Amino acid sequence: MTSLMRGRVRGAELVGRGWLNTGGRELHLGDFRGKVVLLDFWSFCCINCLHVLDELRPLEAEFDDVLVTVGVHSPKFKHEAEAAALVAAVERYGVHHPVLDDPELTTWQAYAVRAWPTLVVIDPEGYVVHVAAGEGHAEALRRVVAEVVEVHEAKGTLHRGDGPYVPPVPEHTELRFPAKVTATERGTLLVADTAHHRVVEVDGETVLRAWGTGERGRQDGTRASFSEPSGVAALPAAVAAEVGYHLVVADTVNHLVRGINTDTGAVTTVAGTGAQWRGGATDGPATGVDLSSPWDLVWWAPAGGVVIAMAGNHTLGLFDPRAGVVERWAGTTVEGLKDGPKADAFFAQTSGLAATDDRLWLADAETSALRWVDTAGQVHTAIGRGLFDFGHRDGDAGQALLQHPLGVTALPDGSVVVSDTYNGALRRFDPATNQVSTLATGLAEPSGAALLDGELVVVASAAHRLERPVPTNDLVEGQAHQVRRPPTEIGVGELELAVVFQPPRGQRLDERYGPATRLEITSSPPGLLAAGAGEGTDLVRALVVAEGHTEGVLHVVAQAASCDSADAEHGACHLTRQDWGVPVRVVAGGPARLPLVLGGMDGN
Repeated sequence: MTSLMRGRVRGAELVGRGWLNTGGRELHLGDFRGKVVLLDFWSFCCINCLHVLDELRPLEAEFDDVLVTVGVHSPKFKHEAEAAALVAAVERYGVHHPVLDDPELTTWQAYAVRAWPTLVVIDPEGYVVHVAAGEGHAEALRRVVAEVVEVHEAKGTLHRGDGPYVPPVPEHTELRFPAKVTATERGTLLVADTAHHRVVEVDGETVLRAWGTGERGRQDGTRASFSEPSGVAALPAAVAAEVGYHLVVADTVNHLVRGINTDTGAVTTVAGTGAQWRGGATDGPATGVDLSSPWDLVWWAPAGGVVIAMAGNHTLGLFDPRAGVVERWAGTTVEGLKDGPKADAFFAQTSGLAATDDRLWLADAETSALRWVDTAGQVHTAIGRGLFDFGHRDGDAGQALLQHPLGVTALPDGSVVVSDTYNGALRRFDPATNQVSTLATGLAEPSGAALLDGELVVVASAAHRLERPVPTNDLVEGQAHQVRRPPTEIGVGELELAVVFQPPRGQRLDERYGPATRLEITSSPPGLLAAGAGEGTDLVRALVVAEGHTEGVLHVVAQAASCDSADAEHGACHLTRQDWGVPVRVVAGGPARLPLVLGGMDGN
């Protein structure tokens, strides 16, 4: 049990603006004495954080009388710092534990957090015993919590019983956090009714029919179930007649694509295994390849199939329903903004798609970008600067700014409308003039739109309804914002970057098929690093910080594979991964070592 005895660091007090899911009660770290506490530092924009919420559900159920999970919400975007937005997100994503609202990143700084998501385990006496960043830690956490329970039950310091979670009173609406909308040829609308776990067809305000029981699940057939479906698209009639289903649905939390036969009402699984992709095959028989949080999809004739916005690993997939195969169509899994050939491009949580004859439009949420792919397979950026810049600004596209857009809609005149979600606005980009304008404001987290009878119908997701906003065509000269986190000080010259990873008890690094670890480092600006950038297999890298820079960002992608030690050939194996964007300040005499904890503890 030495993994629990590496250091005796007391957990810092939990300080923020207030608490959710506690029935109005303010909590303090001392209130959890006798319980194992798991702090989950998250941001509701972050797909990795949403993955962790789902990873934690079985752990919370297994240790329900000894473990208290506390979500510490530390926002990335300006909109996420709004109290009402967090309340909506907690319901939207089914967060069933107390949440501390930390808009000023006070508790984030107290725990020296550097990335979303980060997980911290605190023992029943108030000491930090484990830290991990990224996703894929469920099994490691299970073993750590079990070890803590064993130790403190023997000591008499563990108290079993209910935790402080108090569920909010649910509100009933016809739609609940709908995500996307698609117009049909018969003048109706198909809506992904996300928090109701179903797809519905509506005529005005009337639901004509629904697919899905309304309960979270992954059952096929005429009594089908979904888990937070986000996108729905129609197949061309000839293709639908050949394959036996008419609609395809991005069943996001199930990591599946589902097909719906609108004549019989039957739902089938047409792509994905139900497991989240964490490495391995990306191409092959569609139901034999793992997917990762498909968020939207659209048929694009130049690609010859259904393009899938794979938000969970920052790629685009291509599903051919006639051949029954899926492939990675674009992207590398590195989160960022890089144009060029689609196989080499970087994307960042692509969440909206729209197709024209010659362009596939993309809403890239985490880079607050509007992008497109041409028929030659080249990726271009119309609006957007990168992971850390956002705002609400119109005018020339090179200077325009969005804030975490989730949807894009192509118009007949060649322009596109962006559902600028965190700005609560609809924005229009005209490729002919390269200009951006604001069509409408005051919308509640618009996440998609469709053109019906010449009018835009918008999904006002946080208002739980469809709206037809009146266009204003205003020009907004808003402020530019950057993601602000406390920078880490480093020195000029040699810098050791060490990613700390310690397999949990009973596991070892999985080196059966080659190196078990991978590390990729880049910087913004690129000249910040004079040496050491690039890919490698060691988790410790000697970098050289160039002179002449005062600040920047180190982009670090690390992953580690581990397996059960007793029988690695047949035991369970796990892949942990994290992307860091570490803001740094270069100062004379600054530290020459930068530790990043992927899993375990670091005392230096």
